[in-house]
Amino acid sequence: MPRDTLSRDQIVRTAIELLDAEGLDGLNMRALGRRLDSAATAVYWHVKSKDNLVLLATDRVWGELALPDPDAVGWRAAATAMALDLYGMFTGHPWLVQVFAAHVVYGESKARHDDHQLALYEAAGFTGAEADRAAAAVFTYVLGNAAGVAATASLTRGLDGNGGTAERRFRDAMTEAHEIAARFPRLRARLDTPAGTGYAASPDRTFEFGLDALLDGLERHDARGR
Repeated sequence: MPRDTLSRDQIVRTAIELLDAEGLDGLNMRALGRRLDSAATAVYWHVKSKDNLVLLATDRVWGELALPDPDAVGWRAAATAMALDLYGMFTGHPWLVQVFAAHVVYGESKARHDDHQLALYEAAGFTGAEADRAAAAVFTYVLGNAAGVAATASLTRGLDGNGGTAERRFRDAMTEAHEIAARFPRLRARLDTPAGTGYAASPDRTFEFGLDALLDGLERHDARGR
């Protein structure tokens, strides 16, 4: 496809598809060009560099997040909705977690989201640096929880691409990890629980439990300051 028939919007949408399928390491202009049926040079003409393309893709996904009105639903409900939406974004696009480790992340959609998030905590009564810290605490909690999902996605891609040898190494590592955990009473008790009852079976419920506890703490902290 010639460069004059491509658009930046088309390139960014296709890059997101590639990132979802292959992760950050799988994004390169040649692979993207194949998906677009275009030369890599034509892609470069529109987006300048891979780093710039990653930022454009990141900001496009960020723009899909909802911005609930704290005046309509209350700051706590709005903060919860934003955190859940953010967690869904990170777990739906695990490469975004990798982006935070490798790039300075910025863009208009992210700035709009961050500004709205600060407005929520100001609506809760936090001011100045305290609003910044409250927003950062929740964001860091969300990102940290999503990191496990991103690591699993990366590991799964590695296993899928390396055949039986990688799968055997993974099984051997899991067997050894279980043997080590079994030496400690609390970990052993959890190994003995039926499948489907622990954290691994319900990470979303565990995430929501922690989010509630974090917002409870912020609410109590703000109440003390009034």
